[in-house]
Amino acid sequence: MPAYTRTAIVLHWLIALLICVALPMGLAMQELALSPLKLKLYAWHKWLGVTVFLLAVLRVLWRATHAAPPEPETMPPWQRTAARLAHGALYALLLLIPLSGWLMSSAKGFQTVYLGVLPLPDLLAKDEALGKLLALVHEQLNHVLLALVIVHVAAAVKHHRVDRDDVLVRMLPWLKH
Repeated sequence: MPAYTRTAIVLHWLIALLICVALPMGLAMQELALSPLKLKLYAWHKWLGVTVFLLAVLRVLWRATHAAPPEPETMPPWQRTAARLAHGALYALLLLIPLSGWLMSSAKGFQTVYLGVLPLPDLLAKDEALGKLLALVHEQLNHVLLALVIVHVAAAVKHHRVDRDDVLVRMLPWLKH
């Protein structure tokens, strides 16, 4: 049974873990009154976003040079197409969401300082209206990501529990049926 490479598996689960921290953090910090805690959460959220972006770039480069294991022969063509489209959309969102956050921070006049030591250049001049628009874009892209992740997980579980094929096992090679 062919599996993804160890590097692909580590990148996949590391990115998933970071998103599982960054997404709820992003929701929670918006509700807080301005305080040192809120500013700290914003900084951590940005660090997570930059890290996800960097790991996603690595994942895309790795995927471009290392083919995914083949889908099961029993998988219908429409599911193969849906899986390719969903994976492409997930990769795009893993790049676009952090980028939209960085653009939003720039437009709102808040520089991103990675890990508190590496100032990243502002990508846009300060523009309050554009900052608000980019905040909406960032939020909506995250909603799309959340929906796609739910479908992704549901499909993987369906393949494992209902179809009893190796789709999930390719990303979790130690998992048995």
